[in-house]
Amino acid sequence: MTDHNTPPSTSESSVTLPMRGPEPFRFVCAPETLEGPAFSRTFQGITLLTVLGSGYWLLSLWQQGKFGGDTGWEGLRSAGWFIVGWVLLAWTAWHVVRSRVKIDALGMHQTWIWDKHQNLDELAYAKLLRIRGLEWLMAPRFYARTLAGKFTVFYMIRPDMLENCSRLAKELESFRRM
Repeated sequence: MTDHNTPPSTSESSVTLPMRGPEPFRFVCAPETLEGPAFSRTFQGITLLTVLGSGYWLLSLWQQGKFGGDTGWEGLRSAGWFIVGWVLLAWTAWHVVRSRVKIDALGMHQTWIWDKHQNLDELAYAKLLRIRGLEWLMAPRFYARTLAGKFTVFYMIRPDMLENCSRLAKELESFRRM
């Protein structure tokens, strides 16, 4: 028995929907995939020295009894918030040292405290922010904003990545003007 209320079936492969809206932005990185550290060795070294120096200073203050109480557990309990602050500083420094950024045809990805990812076809605006001559100290930033308004900042240090990001920002600007 046939059910007359069901519509005739159509093959999914035979139905093609027309493209609506503009083509998505596409960018070809040269070479196809770039990957490298997000921060310079100098910046990583300064970060580690800051963590070690502040840890040494915190330890010497505790040994001198500067947190109130004695140099035992009572003094450590009094220094609790200072220790928590130092642990957060060390946690951030760990991520500065191990952070890597990758650019490919699909998008950008950076390992960080929380990993960052941005698809290139969703970009509305991009800008490379840098202070020429001070890249060894301050990592250049690549600011990316999506069509939905979400923004992400990627840090990078490699010259070939900076050239590709500069080219990406220029190509995106001319693409969005159309």
